[in-house]
Amino acid sequence: MSQTIRIALGSILVGLVVLALKTLAWWLTGSVALLSDALESIVNVVTAIAALIAIRIAARPADHGHPYGHHKAEFFSAVLEGVMIILAALLILREAWHGVMAPPTLQAPAVGLLINAAAGVLNAVWCRVLITRGRRLKSPALVADGHHLLADVVTSAGVVVGVALAIATGWSILDPLLAAAVALNILWSGWKVMTASIGGLMDEAVPDDVMAMIRETISDRATGAIEAHDLRTRHAGRMTFIDFHLVVDGDTTVAAAHDICDRIEAALKARLTEAQVTIHVEPEHKAKPSGALLL
Repeated sequence: MSQTIRIALGSILVGLVVLALKTLAWWLTGSVALLSDALESIVNVVTAIAALIAIRIAARPADHGHPYGHHKAEFFSAVLEGVMIILAALLILREAWHGVMAPPTLQAPAVGLLINAAAGVLNAVWCRVLITRGRRLKSPALVADGHHLLADVVTSAGVVVGVALAIATGWSILDPLLAAAVALNILWSGWKVMTASIGGLMDEAVPDDVMAMIRETISDRATGAIEAHDLRTRHAGRMTFIDFHLVVDGDTTVAAAHDICDRIEAALKARLTEAQVTIHVEPEHKAKPSGALLL
């Protein structure tokens, strides 16, 4: 079992524990704001399951029907997560509206807030695991799940402070108003998750720092070539796709040109854990007067 799948399974377990704690906190207090927090935890569990399915699909090797692999499956999971986050926000807004119309009377608030705070701490720890490990493993599904949990941690902290304020002041209407604020924050989180994932589905280029590293690696390792041009990149989950044209002297043998390509490809794969490199070799009269990477 890969590390990515183990982390995805851990997300489901953590999500179920947090959901149970937040549901208990809402049941003890009757707080609309705590109910909104519990509703978001349901989304956490659903999206964690979706992430696990996507990661398992993305791990499949390339086949006849998918010669470039199944790496983009993780982006679909992240888009689904964004949709689910937005759905949760709309459900919370509905509950908040009912709460504004009839502000609830809070019961056993101290115990409920402590339980909700404990759930928030658990989410914060796991959120850090997801984002750091997800980036290291180049898993969009894990990173998206981590950012979703980060929004959950922030809103949980706001809920605890807000409900405590409502209790201290006696202003019951603060509870549903706080739930509405939580919903708006969740909507923003869902939007960010969706836009980042859509970029991957649209074959967005690698970030500028990665592109600079790729250009530097090609320049360092292409001894014997004249220039490289038409460099293109895209990423799909853990895989980075790189292709470019390499111009060599017209007298260069096929074997020598192949050696240069092998050297470049090996260097790129050493710096990018998983990369697929395609190099088109051209004679010197194909050199471009501008926009090329001089070697």
